[in-house]
Amino acid sequence: MIYIDDHIEEMDLEAALKQVSSQRREKALRFRHEAGQRQSVAAYRLLQQALEEEYGITEPQELAFGEHDKPYLKDHPDIHFSLSHCRVAVACAVSDRPVGIDIESIRSYREELAAYVLSEDDLQEVRQAERPDVEFIKRWTQKEAFLKLTGQGISNAMKDLDLSGTWSHTEVCPEDGYVWTVCYYQ
Repeated sequence: MIYIDDHIEEMDLEAALKQVSSQRREKALRFRHEAGQRQSVAAYRLLQQALEEEYGITEPQELAFGEHDKPYLKDHPDIHFSLSHCRVAVACAVSDRPVGIDIESIRSYREELAAYVLSEDDLQEVRQAERPDVEFIKRWTQKEAFLKLTGQGISNAMKDLDLSGTWSHTEVCPEDGYVWTVCYYQ
């Protein structure tokens, strides 16, 4: 299941900090700016909502970290999840199989970044798109969701990623200013 919250500015941060695990509270408070704290707490709160709705788990969960620091639920390693956040929204995916999700704000198109992370074919399609900014963010979220699925994390080899063997779904929300992609193994 996919959960999106694009009202993170409305969240009562002080109250929300009391509702998350001590581990997440400490992580959130390491952010210097309130925006980072909000994003961290809001993403975890989505995970809490998903766990309650999908699995009946009501207690805040501690995270453990596997290979490449991919997080998992310490007490429920059979439940897979992925979290992501951007300036305007947070996303959470939960599943009974490995999953990756990424959400990104739509922002100005930067040719040098696109050339760094996209193959030549992808780059040509982005350049020819009606909205290169949106097309680039779509492709970025697809790559990052894949990397979260595999646990690899962002690397210098994004241009050459082979996404075969996976299924993904992308949603563009231009009126809300973001794009998200979820990715699973086929």
